[in-house]
Amino acid sequence: MKKPMTMTQKILAAHSNKEYIESGEFIEIKLDMVLGNDITTPVAIESFKKLDKEVFDTEKISIVPDHFTPNKDIQSAMQCKVVREFAKCHNIKNYFEIGQMGIEHVLLPEKGLVVPGDTIIGADSHTCTFGALGAFSTGIGSTDMGIGMAYGKMWVQVPEAIKVVITGKKQNQVSGKDVILHLIGILGVDGALYKSLEFTGEGIKELTIDDRFTISNMAIEAGAKNGIFPVDDITIDYVKEHSTRDFKEYSADSDAVYSRTVEIDLNTLEPTVAFPHLPENTRTFADIPEIKIDQVVIGSCTNGRISDLRAAAEIMKNRQVAEGVRTIVFPGTQKVYLDAIKEGLIEIFINAGAIVSTPTCGPCLGGHMGILAQGERAVCTTNRNFVGRMGHVESEVYLSSPAVAAASAISGTIMDPRKM
Repeated sequence: MKKPMTMTQKILAAHSNKEYIESGEFIEIKLDMVLGNDITTPVAIESFKKLDKEVFDTEKISIVPDHFTPNKDIQSAMQCKVVREFAKCHNIKNYFEIGQMGIEHVLLPEKGLVVPGDTIIGADSHTCTFGALGAFSTGIGSTDMGIGMAYGKMWVQVPEAIKVVITGKKQNQVSGKDVILHLIGILGVDGALYKSLEFTGEGIKELTIDDRFTISNMAIEAGAKNGIFPVDDITIDYVKEHSTRDFKEYSADSDAVYSRTVEIDLNTLEPTVAFPHLPENTRTFADIPEIKIDQVVIGSCTNGRISDLRAAAEIMKNRQVAEGVRTIVFPGTQKVYLDAIKEGLIEIFINAGAIVSTPTCGPCLGGHMGILAQGERAVCTTNRNFVGRMGHVESEVYLSSPAVAAASAISGTIMDPRKM
């Protein structure tokens, strides 16, 4: 009798030439994409050189300098030079730099480089983003990236799975960011440690593909190995619009085994904010006092897509950013930037008193383009609010959706967008 498997198990089994795998088992999987950025790839290159091999496939490696770019200092310029020369030497097809770049986790789906059923590893923890398309994607270290570039394979321990059942319909000013913040508030930052978050339920049809990217992106903030959505019409429409690659759909067996089941009712979900200094420290506006802020960041690999900018612009249109609040908007890619220009969103942001940056990770990791000073507070659509994440160790980062961030920029305090 055939044993049941989760969606993640089925993808991993197919990529390890096994009919069945079980949680906890160590397997070697074939890789469809290996991803790196300007911080992690130089270290991976050193590991790669020790193997004395060529890259396994020039079209299955993507390198995107996005963290400290445009180069913020000499050291970051040298890192990018190393990466640039490596990509040219090894004829890496998917190398994207200034002018063509974007934030890696927004750029790859947009370029059609990841599709359902793929296995993707990336030397960046938020590589789990691509689970929104029904792929297995996970973050790894630079050494694994170097080995992956050489062999196109990686050892992985098959994760247990948590089933997340989503029901109901999204309410006013509720987005995928609120869904994942709410879930992290339930699970905690280590509640899904080395597990697969597998999303299901009738409420999934309420979630746009951008909602799903946001949710999968932050699976790691609950400690998860990956976060994955089933492939439906919304997924297929997106993939067919962006890619010409063939793909394969996998679905969990109805009797698959899960270590836990969590239910999220969209009917009752409200705009949610994660307070310092952990993503699990979530509150809704019934429990949020008046908190003055110094900065707002809208963008990142979590919420830098065109729908995110639209949500922010809708609130900021014909309004002014509060005095003393620095508001910075980061489109996720050049295409998102251009679309925002064509739709008049950039004009709305500038007229409101915000600035718009080239696509870059920038302040999210305390890199550049918006570092916080001692005692400052920021509302951000990014994914982490650890101590010192965005600057001084005595600064504070509050995580939110683009709607909450935009409303807060106008108010000067952390603000419920439903009141705007």
